[in-house]
Amino acid sequence: MPALLTDPTDTALTLVQSTSLTRLVAESVEKSILSGELAPGAKLNEVALAERLGVSRGPLREAFRMLEESGLIRQEKNRGAFVREIALDEAADIYEVRAGLDAMAGRLLASRITPVQLAALRSMTDRMQAAAATEDIDGFHVLNLRFHDQIVEMTGNRSLLDIYRKLVKQLTLFRRRNLFAPMAIPHFADEHSAIVDLLASGDGERCAQALLTHAQGGRQRMLRDGAYTEAHHAR
Repeated sequence: MPALLTDPTDTALTLVQSTSLTRLVAESVEKSILSGELAPGAKLNEVALAERLGVSRGPLREAFRMLEESGLIRQEKNRGAFVREIALDEAADIYEVRAGLDAMAGRLLASRITPVQLAALRSMTDRMQAAAATEDIDGFHVLNLRFHDQIVEMTGNRSLLDIYRKLVKQLTLFRRRNLFAPMAIPHFADEHSAIVDLLASGDGERCAQALLTHAQGGRQRMLRDGAYTEAHHAR
């Protein structure tokens, strides 16, 4: 009896469907991690997550592998999967790399920024100034993350954006609380406005230096506040 031939189209479709489902599951679990619903150190219950997402454990395990590669979870043999915990020294290392990427993005974007992109960034810094004036820390925090992400995205360099976003997501696991203080955010808002002015001028080197200095200031605040938090918890 002749062997049944597999339709290559069916095989390709099955692969696409499986990959898409795995990605959707990974995105859902990632969202729960980044929102704080699944806290650093929390064990990921396969059965509960599979039931909640309406999938079998196969796609969920594939999603876990994706999230492990992105640095958001860790898997231990015979113990399962856990949301990663980022220590202060590791967070400082990640922040150092992120600062370099910020500078690179500023250097690249200054040479190619469009009027539309410039207007979008100015609109964002205007909203930051308004948030600073009303001491809206949460609003400023959201705008701050979006501002830096937009600068990287506007470069059009996909590899740079992928690496940058991966590092920012990992840093989210470290942040126990907002690093902005009401009295400090007007200064940060002014720094962002100055960065946009440098982008508009087309001065890539000065823009890169401004972004590097800005990011290094954030790293220092993180080290200072993180050390205080760890010392306080150790008591």
